[in-house]
Amino acid sequence: MAAAGIPFDPLRPLQNQKALVTGANSGIGEACARALGAAGADVVVNFVTRPEEAERVIGVIQQQGSQAIAAQADVSREDQVQAMFAEMLKAFGTIDILINNAGLQQDAAFEEMTLKQWETVISVNLTGQFLCAREAVREFLRRGVVPAVSRAAGKIICMSSVHEVIPWSGHVNYAASKGGVMQLMKSMAQELAPKKIRVNSIAPGAIKTPINRDAWNTPEALKSLLRLIPDQRAGEPEDIARTATWLASDQSDYITGATIFVDGGMTLYPGFATGG
Repeated sequence: MAAAGIPFDPLRPLQNQKALVTGANSGIGEACARALGAAGADVVVNFVTRPEEAERVIGVIQQQGSQAIAAQADVSREDQVQAMFAEMLKAFGTIDILINNAGLQQDAAFEEMTLKQWETVISVNLTGQFLCAREAVREFLRRGVVPAVSRAAGKIICMSSVHEVIPWSGHVNYAASKGGVMQLMKSMAQELAPKKIRVNSIAPGAIKTPINRDAWNTPEALKSLLRLIPDQRAGEPEDIARTATWLASDQSDYITGATIFVDGGMTLYPGFATGG
């Protein structure tokens, strides 16, 4: 369903909207940025390192007929997040969609995990989502709903993980950060729904990205991984991007506070298919 008075274009459902994707120069973030651009949104491609990769993503989005700019910022740094949003507002005038994607892992056995490893992962994966969401919400509230653009004042999509519900030994900082993302998302959604701001999460399972390359880049590793996935395939970044594009559109206007698991059934406890 389109916003009032605006015909719905199924090929470009995000036409005239402005999006920011954090961690968008590779993996899931890149796929989301490209998909939003293909759907008609103008996109800010956030990155921390490898600016040449951000420029490559921008080139793809521009070829699809949308505008795109790069914005360097460490999402765990408040001053850098605020500067990034100022840059976006100067270039595009506003923001309609935030894909809170930036994240990382620093793995260790629990007794060997350093405070720095803990704080780094929590700062990027959880605090970074808070800082970016807060800046986006401030702009959503300032601008309000623009019916010619969207039924919502703004949409936030938090990139979580199946590990918001599945414990993960050897990765307690990562699992804790994603459990935090779940409650951050739900609490924001509850508070902001009356203000016509929708907040949802996507929880990917095993997706073929650089962050988890060791889990799928050899036949032996992939075979072991597939034992955890009833669908018997590892996911692709585009699986997540399609979900993000739909959640960002008015097609999902009555959905807020939800986590959509895109995991090939990983959260179905596949070991119990054969009796546990």
